[in-house]
Amino acid sequence: MAQLYPVAGSKIFIGQRVAPKGVVTIADFTGQSWTEIGGWASAGAIGDTQEVITQNLINEGRTRKMKGTRNGGAMENQFVPDATDAGQIAFRAAIDDCNPYAFKIEWGASCPRTSTVTITIDEPGVVSWTAHGLANGTPVTFTTTGTLPTGLTAGTIYYVVGATEDTFSVAATPGGTAIETTASQSGVHTATAGELGMTDLFFGLALPGARQGGEANTTQLRAWTIEVDSNIVEV
Repeated sequence: MAQLYPVAGSKIFIGQRVAPKGVVTIADFTGQSWTEIGGWASAGAIGDTQEVITQNLINEGRTRKMKGTRNGGAMENQFVPDATDAGQIAFRAAIDDCNPYAFKIEWGASCPRTSTVTITIDEPGVVSWTAHGLANGTPVTFTTTGTLPTGLTAGTIYYVVGATEDTFSVAATPGGTAIETTASQSGVHTATAGELGMTDLFFGLALPGARQGGEANTTQLRAWTIEVDSNIVEV
């Protein structure tokens, strides 16, 4: 049986303003600074739908079909209003901007795999994590109590390459070139890995929405929609 993934614990992030682009790759998200949007109460559906072009043919007596354009759709979310939340502040600012923004969703992010690790200074740098169980392409981030080796930045998403039972290197993109680490390092390093295929990255337009009330024993919610304006990269 396939593994089950809960919606509970998922996290949604807003990045920075981006130039409109209908087809994106993982490289388009390199260097993004992410801010979690707090108070996420209900997640909307996300994913491509596709138009179907039809033509009636007299001689065949049939309606012939072909695939048309794809549409990332509108992700209709609800949030508990919080005027002090950094992510909600960023989303409100994006509503007033005509440009799209980068967005990231980590599905089931409440149960990541995490461990203290060591990292070599080498070409490429090698991360040691006993019995990590991570497949190549798995997204990984690092934090540290000191300084990471040059070539790695805390909080940046990297991708496992060259995985063995107890070690791996990381690349800026899935299947990319392993990163060389240089200079000195200090402190205790921690690696955190998400589940492969459970992170969505896309460009979208932040749209306003109504505040929802209800009966006395209900919570006020704010409906905010992200109009997806690109393909969705799953990593």
